[in-house]
Amino acid sequence: PILASAHENGCICLWSTQGNLVKELLPFSKYPSVPLTALCTDISTKMLLAGSKEGHIMCWSIASFLEDPQNSKNQIKEELCWRAHSNEVVALFHEEEKNVVVTASIDGSVRLWHAMDGYYLGYFGQPRKFELSDIRRLILPCDVNNFPTIIKEESKHVEKKKFEYPLMLDRDK
Repeated sequence: PILASAHENGCICLWSTQGNLVKELLPFSKYPSVPLTALCTDISTKMLLAGSKEGHIMCWSIASFLEDPQNSKNQIKEELCWRAHSNEVVALFHEEEKNVVVTASIDGSVRLWHAMDGYYLGYFGQPRKFELSDIRRLILPCDVNNFPTIIKEESKHVEKKKFEYPLMLDRDK
């Protein structure tokens, strides 16, 4: 088993049950340094979802990595990113049978999304029933204006690396 923690610097740390850091990663999307506020996985731990302080949801495929974390070929791949709320995401839940993600924001809104593509399905308290099978019409909540981004580049996945910057003195200046 692996434990995941979300951090203020936008980093996700994966830990062994003995407390050893197994992997440290940053989102590949254009919102990498936003503080992360919520984490969840699906029931079979194939995907890891994170919510941010700015209302974004990021989704990673983690199944192959969890099979053998020591094998460097088994990568964690960020697959999807979307703006779910205009404010901080405080809770996430993945319902595997219906393949939906439920998000809750600090503003009190609770929304439903299609887990595979981030399409908006509706909000809790709406007058109509949720149409989980009809994702042909792409709609967005009134406070969100960005469509979901599917991340296709495996090779550009950003992992947090440590760099050393030596101090250089220029005596002429």
